[in-house]
Amino acid sequence: MTGTPQARPDAASRTTLDKAADENFPVAPFFLPRAWRDDLMAVYGYARLVDDIGDGDLAPGGADAAYLGVDAARADDRPAVLDAFEADLRRVFDPAGPAPGHPLLRALTPVVRRRSLTPEPFLGLIEANRQDQLVRRYETYEDLLAYCELSANPVGRLVLGITGTASPERLRRSDAVCTALQIIEHLQDVTEDLGRDRIYLPAEDMKRFHVTDADLAAATANASVRALIAFEAERAGQLLNEGTPLVGSVHGRLKLLLAGFVAGGRAALASIAAAGHDVLPGPPKPTKPRLLREVGAVLRSAHREG
Repeated sequence: MTGTPQARPDAASRTTLDKAADENFPVAPFFLPRAWRDDLMAVYGYARLVDDIGDGDLAPGGADAAYLGVDAARADDRPAVLDAFEADLRRVFDPAGPAPGHPLLRALTPVVRRRSLTPEPFLGLIEANRQDQLVRRYETYEDLLAYCELSANPVGRLVLGITGTASPERLRRSDAVCTALQIIEHLQDVTEDLGRDRIYLPAEDMKRFHVTDADLAAATANASVRALIAFEAERAGQLLNEGTPLVGSVHGRLKLLLAGFVAGGRAALASIAAAGHDVLPGPPKPTKPRLLREVGAVLRSAHREG
């Protein structure tokens, strides 16, 4: 029942949920209906936890692994913890079986029931993190898009599922926005990703622009790196434009939420351009005034199209 009080999250889960404040985009902003906010936070907790498992960023102490039934000696074995996490997720979708062991998955269970969510988007996020354990480089842009289909697009599909607004056209537009946002985040985080021995810039594009791994490890970007980042940013911008009509296809507070996502991507691209496409010193971040201006521009555009 929607009115059932939620159990207070444990310390490990609270650590995971608190990361929402550091995300590029608002996870469950205040202007949404309370029921949407609660459900979006439950989905965020899931997505953040699976990413933390894949990145080795779980809260200290091993509580998450213990909830999943993973022996303490294997708490740092990312593939093993991801396997256990998938097994626990499947309990969410099995009403006849035992409840999930992890508190964040127990919190997700009523959301799945209430919103009739399917396993596929959740499984996609796990598969993306499995891929991160095995794939450190992407040869082609198409390979990167296939990764984004697992790592990013499920999030937009879950937002549409929670708000009851999914349709084939909206899902297609949502996928374009989510893939664009994922690529933009990769552009902002080139240095951080390289520190994890991951490069999300397609190898074929690096060759075309004569960029090497050593170039990406420099303190500042040379002309070739800047040209490569500008090229990938333009691609992301085109995807974002392809998905923007999604905003005009919905109404009310959901329109404002989706405008925030699109505007966040546009503002991030503007900040990358303002840095001369030199992302190596650290992630270029948009200012709040710039973000608000972009939100206004997206809403005005959606109004004209409507």
